[in-house]
Amino acid sequence: MARMSAPALPHESTVQTDGRRAARERNRLAVVDALLDLYAEGNLRPDAQEVAERSGVSRRSVFRYFDDRDDLDRTAIERQQQRVWHLVEIAGVGEGPLEERIARIAEQRVALFHELGPAARVARLRAPFHQVIAAQLEESRQLYALQVEFQFAPELGALDTAARTETLAAADAICSFETYDFLCTRGLDPAAIAGVVCRALTGLFAGSPTGHARKPGNRPLE
Repeated sequence: MARMSAPALPHESTVQTDGRRAARERNRLAVVDALLDLYAEGNLRPDAQEVAERSGVSRRSVFRYFDDRDDLDRTAIERQQQRVWHLVEIAGVGEGPLEERIARIAEQRVALFHELGPAARVARLRAPFHQVIAAQLEESRQLYALQVEFQFAPELGALDTAARTETLAAADAICSFETYDFLCTRGLDPAAIAGVVCRALTGLFAGSPTGHARKPGNRPLE
């Protein structure tokens, strides 16, 4: 019987290359996560020294893993989107009575934007000067608008074309990050912001022939 040969061991140079690649990826993520932490603390434009101190990577190495500062910002925004992807979906989108759909989308948007907030603010600051970030931002806005359209399809479907277009635009604005961010500047906490969103959507769809909305005096998410 022929003897089976032992499996070939990886060449030393291959092991070293794989090790360097893994170390590079760890350092790259450490820099990105440090940047996101600084964003979350309100520092939307930290310098290399601040990022280095937070990440544990040398100052000289901070930008060695990225093409430039725009590439670092773009990667950080992508990383944050990955972190919050589980919050993007709306459970039972378009299903149930109007007041329940209003409460669900208000709760979902507040939870999502609370986590996404710092990176979302950076994206809006950088978008006018960075084509890739602008494209990512527009893609997110289109997704959010589509969610609103599906969530309120029964009410929108009962309107004529012009009224439908205007009502959808208004609902999308009410549920947008820009509205959330503005309400944050007014000192409102997440529960209060969700309440404002519910009231605004209730007022918008109050005359809908397809169902009854939550009365403006009721506050959800207490």
